[in-house]
Amino acid sequence: DGEDKWIELIDDSNYMDLSAKEMKDRIAEAGVCGMGGAGFPTHVKLSPPEGKAIDTIILNGVECEPYLTADYRIMLEQAEDIIAGLKILMKIVDAKNGVVGIEANKPDAIKLFKNLVKKDKNIKVVGLHLKYPQGAEKQLIYAATKRKVPNKGGLPMDVNVVVQNVGTAIAVYEAVRFKKPLVDRVITVSGRIVKDPKNIKARIGSYYSDLLEFCGGTTEDIGKVISGGPMMGFAIPSLETPMTKGSSGLLLFDKKEAHKEQEDVCLRCGRCVDICPMNLVPSLIAHHVRNDDWDSAEKFGVMDCMKCGSCAYVCPSHIKLIQWIDIGKIKVSEKNRAN
Repeated sequence: DGEDKWIELIDDSNYMDLSAKEMKDRIAEAGVCGMGGAGFPTHVKLSPPEGKAIDTIILNGVECEPYLTADYRIMLEQAEDIIAGLKILMKIVDAKNGVVGIEANKPDAIKLFKNLVKKDKNIKVVGLHLKYPQGAEKQLIYAATKRKVPNKGGLPMDVNVVVQNVGTAIAVYEAVRFKKPLVDRVITVSGRIVKDPKNIKARIGSYYSDLLEFCGGTTEDIGKVISGGPMMGFAIPSLETPMTKGSSGLLLFDKKEAHKEQEDVCLRCGRCVDICPMNLVPSLIAHHVRNDDWDSAEKFGVMDCMKCGSCAYVCPSHIKLIQWIDIGKIKVSEKNRAN
């Protein structure tokens, strides 16, 4: 009706008495999805196939990319809601154990959560080493449980684990208890040229230009705008772009920071191999993609790449490894669908 009037939410204080199916239905109706960036529907992630019993739910509170602090903020301000969301997730999949993974550079959040769960014997809080990309699913699962998710298409449920973002846990709690649809989220607006960087709770669909205006604009001309983090985010051509459920950050850089180095030939130095958290050979995968050799790209693990950006960051030849690998993922997926 265009009036933008918020209806009064109903508080179902007995929400933990609901069945797993009823909880999942409320989550689906609320449109809850992964808020760490992937945007995968949460109710689907909570529906493992037969034979895949889930015994552990891990909440991802690592937030290891530079600039981003939205998850950190909500962990300090909505810790009780996050734990309530974790307990809902555990009930839905009948998981006996809950884990909250938080990077060690957030000691106040770790202390807060440990105090909250000290009476819950089946929930533990794990302080994780300050290391990128610690927040990636496979790395987080290994750090928290020492279980290794297999490559070649392996999923967390293959090791009896489901991972959810702390923001998703809040959305789950609000959906199940209050039937609140996912219509807003906290997003970081930052960058050296932003006048007043801050975390904002904003409506899904808000234009990035409005968020920047709320932060006072910029002190210099904008050279690049990134949706997400500096490592795994993506450049956008215009601030007249709406934020989505998976928008964790809006970063703005000046023209000097946005300068692109000229791509050179591979030196075979092996730095990309040394740093790859998935033990891949990024330069070789990129080589096969350049030559339209999709079978070899798949053979050497293009689909296992998490696109963390570490390889491109350390490459002395400034090869756009992630862009090449991204093309390879698209082409291999198209090839496999055709077959």
